Amino acid sequence: MPHRITRKEDLNTMDYLIEVEAPMVAERFRPGNFTVLITVPQGERIPMSIQKAEDGKITMFIKRLGKTSIELDGFEVGDSLESVIGPLGNPPEIKRYGKVVFASDLVCGHAENYALCKALQKIDGNHVISIQTFPTKDDVYPTEELSEAVCDEYYLTTLDGSRGIKGHYNDLLRDLLYQEKVDIIFAGGDIPALRDLSKLTEPYDIPTIVTVRQIMIDATGMCGSCRVFIDGEMKLTCIDGPMFDAHKLDFKDIINRLSMFKKKEVEAMEYYKSKTGAR
Repeated sequence: MPHRITRKEDLNTMDYLIEVEAPMVAERFRPGNFTVLITVPQGERIPMSIQKAEDGKITMFIKRLGKTSIELDGFEVGDSLESVIGPLGNPPEIKRYGKVVFASDLVCGHAENYALCKALQKIDGNHVISIQTFPTKDDVYPTEELSEAVCDEYYLTTLDGSRGIKGHYNDLLRDLLYQEKVDIIFAGGDIPALRDLSKLTEPYDIPTIVTVRQIMIDATGMCGSCRVFIDGEMKLTCIDGPMFDAHKLDFKDIINRLSMFKKKEVEAMEYYKSKTGAR
């Protein structure tokens, strides 16, 4: 069935929001699930985080980073995607945790931040804290797409201090953890920042669950390209994740694997831009 685009807006100069009709995905979506998009016949399969699922539609935040995300940016409202697959992955349990933090600093993490905070805030006994980090004030998303409305306590930080609190979410968390007890932390976005978060929270013995983004080809467990190691045991991000215990993850292996196809990704993007004139 066609998956028609019903809304598309810029979030900043690099990120954009896209809403598509995907009733089967929307009906079964749980916060922490992801979807796989195929834009055109024989197109690349790209995994995307889901910010919300309502009225038979799913909303995603996407960065203009590679060939397919740039190609998708050229689509307009009313156009259709070839395929929207999902929901995929193994989402976390939505239950009473107590004081919960979700921290994010990149587009996929911001989508997950919104979805999970919204669900956890509805559970009696949870106090949900959202922290979102952006490089500068010009990169901050429109207010209605931030997580402020779906949490109990909200912090916005920018790396240069041009809006909100100056610094990264890890800087803020360092102070927060010194002052008060947190029961569990979720986070998504930049992998080195997630590694640093793991080091920060481990001495406090705070459960820390992070979203791992790895190279995916089929996203159904067959190719093995998205593998990660948890205490030395191989897991697949697409079916066992994408959320894992940060204190057990082999971050060195994750970072090394993410760079494996970097040259090919850049070549594909530059070739596409040269042929189409895409920005």
